[in-house]
Amino acid sequence: MSKEFKDVETIIGSTVKIEGDFKGEGDVIVEGGVEGKLSTKKNLTVGENAKIIADVEAANALVAGQVIGNLKITESLELTATAKITGDISAKVLTIATGARLDGKVSMESSILIEKE
Repeated sequence: MSKEFKDVETIIGSTVKIEGDFKGEGDVIVEGGVEGKLSTKKNLTVGENAKIIADVEAANALVAGQVIGNLKITESLELTATAKITGDISAKVLTIATGARLDGKVSMESSILIEKE
């Protein structure tokens, strides 16, 4: 097993769609669809083709796909160039790559905004 997936608890594959509340304790990778609410106490990765229509909570998140809903990230949130967010963001650290789209409010606790190219 590769180091990248060593601590992954759940992978929601590209052909999977979950409706309802999803709550995890470990790292979660979403490549498919989620509607409802999504929360994990650890890391969340949203793949480039993923679509989440839900409020999201995680410790850290890397978003490359689409999220429609509010994101509450207790530590670090990174939006890649392909990320599309419609909703409010709360995070301590926010990294936004050139090309990412964000339609919502941003709330940050004692941190700085970094633009990543």
